[in-house]
Amino acid sequence: MNILITGGAGFIGSNLALHLIGLGHELTILDNLSPQIHGSDPATTSPLFQSIQGKVRFVQGSVTDVEAWEAVLPGQHAIVHLAAETGTGQSMYEIKRYVDVNIGGTGLMLDLLANGKYSVNKLVVASSRSIYGEGKYHSSALGVIYPGARKDEDMQAGRFEPLCPQTGEPLTLMATDEESKIHPSSVYGITKQNQEQMVMTVCKSLGIGATALRYQNVYGPGQSLSNPYTGILSIFSTRIKNGNGINIFEDGLESRDFVFIDDIVAATTAALLKDEANDQVFGIGSGVATDVLTVANALVAYYGIDVPIKVTGAFRIGDIRHNYADLTKAGQLLGFKPAVDFNEGIGRFAAWVNQQEVQVDSYETSIAEMKKRGLYK
Repeated sequence: MNILITGGAGFIGSNLALHLIGLGHELTILDNLSPQIHGSDPATTSPLFQSIQGKVRFVQGSVTDVEAWEAVLPGQHAIVHLAAETGTGQSMYEIKRYVDVNIGGTGLMLDLLANGKYSVNKLVVASSRSIYGEGKYHSSALGVIYPGARKDEDMQAGRFEPLCPQTGEPLTLMATDEESKIHPSSVYGITKQNQEQMVMTVCKSLGIGATALRYQNVYGPGQSLSNPYTGILSIFSTRIKNGNGINIFEDGLESRDFVFIDDIVAATTAALLKDEANDQVFGIGSGVATDVLTVANALVAYYGIDVPIKVTGAFRIGDIRHNYADLTKAGQLLGFKPAVDFNEGIGRFAAWVNQQEVQVDSYETSIAEMKKRGLYK
């Protein structure tokens, strides 16, 4: 099968491409080789790009460029649409760029498929857990509840857990399933929701089997260590390797579902190849919530570098408190079951980091940008 991966030189895309090549498929990659991810000279600064060089047909270009699409669409049987600007915090002040790439690029792809003669019969789009905003909770008074953004006065007072609007008591966290309320709390989340909805709506009208995968927090060997806007394990690792302390937001007990790259590749491959995935959306994660303080302490221990870990009480506007995936549907229809738990995964990630050159730590610059715009308190 001829498969096009947009954003295929990125973290998920390059790993997926190598896996699909191993299965005998022919791969075309469309990627703009963003310096934020690949550095100034990808041929020498990007292990991700280097890993696919000579193994795929590579086209450098943006998903916002019609000529780039016209160069890669002919002859393709399937598309895995990964290309997107990523970063919850950054999306809140680089709004036009996120909208142009994530929504505009997806719209251009669908417009060409709707009005041209192409052989695409399958499309998998990378959605995100960010479309949910806060996860799913239970209230003793109200039952299942999907809390909105936390109040500034509660956050300032150190009350970080979402509260029941009726009783004011903390809520009980539940796994977020595909039927959970969609109410994104960032521009990034809004663009991913729009991507997903456009793909699922348009592809159905075109007779293209479409699947949306709502990825949780993906990590693993190969993730960019120089991008200060996304990937908490990479951000923390670069700070530790530079001997810099880690400032933990809120009280450190905010949690995420960290899913290893191998499991993401397995789930995406299943969505691509299984007819049961057509016209379906799936939450893809580890199914386990891990708090941020646990992540920081584990990385410090693995690297053996004693840097201070400070729980600051500071917070970012648009951040959520908790969200982890309910994997029931993915297990039933995709046969997906995570194979790498967090303890194994973080060990494999840390071992890889130990083999890499130490990258420049630009994290404080990203924080300064948010502070300047009133997004960090």
